[in-house]
Amino acid sequence: MLREEVAKALKVIQDGGIILYPTDTIWGIGCDATNTEAVKKIYSLKQRDEAKSMIILLDTANKLESYVSNVNPLAFDLIEYAESPLTLVMPGAKNISPALISNDGSIGIRIVKHHFCEQLIQRMRKPLVSTSANISGKPSPQYFSQIDSEIIDGVDYVVDLDQYDMEIKTPSTIMRLAPDGRFEFIRK
Repeated sequence: MLREEVAKALKVIQDGGIILYPTDTIWGIGCDATNTEAVKKIYSLKQRDEAKSMIILLDTANKLESYVSNVNPLAFDLIEYAESPLTLVMPGAKNISPALISNDGSIGIRIVKHHFCEQLIQRMRKPLVSTSANISGKPSPQYFSQIDSEIIDGVDYVVDLDQYDMEIKTPSTIMRLAPDGRFEFIRK
């Protein structure tokens, strides 16, 4: 089942589509983080201002330096010792769609710990965009049954995993990390 869902999602993403999928936090809408047209489809579906950037998911911290210039070594410790999902916002974003990079040049990255996401990212060999599965301004759904039909109907593929999981999940902690090691919490 997992392998089949990864293969189906991969095909949609490689064709420039967007998917609705489970993560280690809340359900997300995603696409290939290097495909600007696909990224713009997500902004349009969410009715989200393009000035509000979205995050990317990676399967391993070893890949951070492929997408961020000058990663502070503290990032690796924060990721390793975080007790809950952690998104790090770091300057110097590179090798991703310009539509994902904030005006200050930063990108939010989370190392995902979810079997589906890890396998999909490994097969993509690229980062996966992740943004909450809601219309901008509306509450983030805590589980699949709370996702608005407009979102479900607006994606190219809905991953058929964890749809009946009723465990309450919350968005990740977000921390801004400067190259000099200074950090601040954006969302706890």
